[in-house]
Amino acid sequence: MSELWTAKRLRLIAAAVIVFNGFFPAFWILLTSLKHEIELVKKPITYWPEHLTLQNYVQAFQDQPLLSYIGNSLIVASLSTIFTLLVASMAAYAIARLHLKYRQLILTAIVASSMFPLVTLLVPLFETMRALNLLNTYTALILPYIVLNLPVCTLVLVSFFQSIPKDLENAAMLDGCTRFGALWRVVVPLSAPGVFTAGILAFVNSWDEFLLALSLNSSAAMRTAPVGITLYQGEFSFPWPIISAALIVAIVPVALLIAFFQERVVGGLTQGGLKG
Repeated sequence: MSELWTAKRLRLIAAAVIVFNGFFPAFWILLTSLKHEIELVKKPITYWPEHLTLQNYVQAFQDQPLLSYIGNSLIVASLSTIFTLLVASMAAYAIARLHLKYRQLILTAIVASSMFPLVTLLVPLFETMRALNLLNTYTALILPYIVLNLPVCTLVLVSFFQSIPKDLENAAMLDGCTRFGALWRVVVPLSAPGVFTAGILAFVNSWDEFLLALSLNSSAAMRTAPVGITLYQGEFSFPWPIISAALIVAIVPVALLIAFFQERVVGGLTQGGLKG
């Protein structure tokens, strides 16, 4: 009994450490965004704001076109996620259902392709987008993000598609569905937790990406939120409260998305781990 209690306490401690590690930075940024700048240099450190202020949020929108940056990020992340899921669903279905001769080799190649450092792809991508005259467009980011998100989304969906009984597809095809129709009408709806999980992963990766967004879209009108937030710092100044306010505003869409689909995402992660 004591051993079980000890193991339970260790699990609770481990869970608490993980939660603290995940939420404390965001909580600290939130507190910083509500402070006056002078409080940041006071000694001893004040953890809780002495005088709460929302002026940093007003300043964040006045100093830079923050709404425009967030709008660009929403467009790029949403479109890249949609197209990633379309392609990943078909690729995962082919791997999970078709009797491919080199199936294991294909899976190994998918895993290997996701291990290349992004910086090694920067120059080829830049030259390709310049040759296609796509620099400073949404397409310049959407296409690379689709390619970068495909491996992980495909692997997530493969494990879910394999868990769907083939009899359901066969029944649908006997009723007149094509294999393509069976995929979209039977397999994908039954794999909704996996689809949502893959979608969240693709959206967050696209939303947070900085290097390509900085390099491929240098136009002020096409900047995304991660790039735009770096512009708040000056040559001799670093306004942490204003930057923190901008970061909180940029975090809100992702936080709302995850909160809205929380049950499906958690279910997708656990089911994928059990059935993969």
